[in-house]
Amino acid sequence: MTAGGTGGGAAPATPRRGATVWERRLRHGTRWIARHWLAFLSAGMAVFVALPVAAPILAAAGHADLSGAIYFVYRAACHQLPHHSWFLFGRQWTYTWAEVQPHTGVPADREILAFHHPIRDAELGYQLAICERDMGIWVAMLATTVVLALRRRPLPGPLPIRWYALALIPMGIDGFTQLLGWRTSTPLLRSVTGAVFGAATALLIVPYLDQGFRDLRATLDRADDVIASG
Repeated sequence: MTAGGTGGGAAPATPRRGATVWERRLRHGTRWIARHWLAFLSAGMAVFVALPVAAPILAAAGHADLSGAIYFVYRAACHQLPHHSWFLFGRQWTYTWAEVQPHTGVPADREILAFHHPIRDAELGYQLAICERDMGIWVAMLATTVVLALRRRPLPGPLPIRWYALALIPMGIDGFTQLLGWRTSTPLLRSVTGAVFGAATALLIVPYLDQGFRDLRATLDRADDVIASG
């Protein structure tokens, strides 16, 4: 006979109270995130959209280091060509390459060298940290995500891939025909084609994320039922 028992095997070890408390906190925190993930996603997108607008505002206010850091970070997300970008505090909202080229130090026939050289000029104005098309994409993604967040659950199913592909076509045609030198796009066209693609991206991705987090909550609920019944 073993100590503390009356039969064959030893009694199972009792879990430490500390481990049980932390497991319970972890499940509670995970469930909370799974319920509010759409708010976090919307807030993250809002920050991502706001910072490129904050960069020219900070530059105009004399905060060159802070604005420069934002411009630098967004180099990873955008080409930042000045003649494809919106401007604040200048004569115009947008400019052609002929209008901005003298302010870039880049040869007129080598506009590709203006990549990642955002203009911050008291005369022309201060360029946003992402281009017109990217701004259209992200604003539309944010707006669509917020609309989905405000509607009743559950969310609609994901956008069919064929419709997503169709939403990509206008942006692809606009971008590649300009890249090949067949035509010159316009700020409005870049923004609109980007917005169509951005809205379609949110309609594709957000419902998939919603289903995943609903499955996670269901898994946590089943785990709690098992623990309660044990």
